[in-house]
Amino acid sequence: MKEGRSTNGPDGRSWFERISQAITGEPKDREQLVELLRDSEQRNLLDADSLAMIEAVMQVTEMHVRDIMIPRSQMEVVNRDVPPEDFLPTILESGHSRFPVISDTRDEVVGILLAKDLLAYFAAGDKVRFEIRDVMRTPVFVPESKRLNVLLNDFRSNRNHMAIVVDEYGGVSGLVTIEDVLEQIVGEIEDEYDVDEDSFIMKYSNDHFSVKALTPIDEFNEYFGSALDESEFDTVGGLVMKSFGHMPSRGETVKIGKFNFTVLRADNRRVHLLQLTFGGSAPKSVLHPLN
Repeated sequence: MKEGRSTNGPDGRSWFERISQAITGEPKDREQLVELLRDSEQRNLLDADSLAMIEAVMQVTEMHVRDIMIPRSQMEVVNRDVPPEDFLPTILESGHSRFPVISDTRDEVVGILLAKDLLAYFAAGDKVRFEIRDVMRTPVFVPESKRLNVLLNDFRSNRNHMAIVVDEYGGVSGLVTIEDVLEQIVGEIEDEYDVDEDSFIMKYSNDHFSVKALTPIDEFNEYFGSALDESEFDTVGGLVMKSFGHMPSRGETVKIGKFNFTVLRADNRRVHLLQLTFGGSAPKSVLHPLN
């Protein structure tokens, strides 16, 4: 070999490294890695739950806060300027442990109240006057565009469990918790206070919703006043899967009538969560008319 002559390819790797990778069959990109993991599951090197969790971790790195946040209209909040007797029913009924504290409107989040901070007040009875300003924590604000893996790392390092989500203009658009992020990896985390398990559709705005794949088509039609075909499938997920014609990955979109369905969460076996918007055309070209 002549001195000074490079043996590196266009990607900076030596020919030896490139040939070695080709021989060993190492994955070159995310898609090949997923194929390798699924093949491992088929050969019983991974169980289905482990594979689903690994795929979910990979999906979380591509998801943003806006994909999972609780919209502002559905936030359970307490008002800074009212006595605790007035907002105690809200705390008891919701069963949550943390609540955004607002001043005049939901756009003015001034703190976070932990439900346990009320215990000392009610234990003391009339001996202590409760002052919410003394116990509320400083709120953490994050943009809608923040990636979930970055947010999870922030939650861990800052020991926060809740963040207030703001839009590009600084207005409050919702909230997100560490549990919301973890559920994208391990699935739904239910406790004794989860009474909304039968809720299939969440509204973010008049043209932006999230829909569980297990939503019965008749309930979907009733909610949106639509006429999706119920003759072949019972759930929205089944209808969407038929429209794709293959097992879709996160981010793929299909248009059914006036609805755009984008996959938010899926594994190698089924779709779990969909984003719904109206109008326009599907970014990935599967168009399916209403039957």
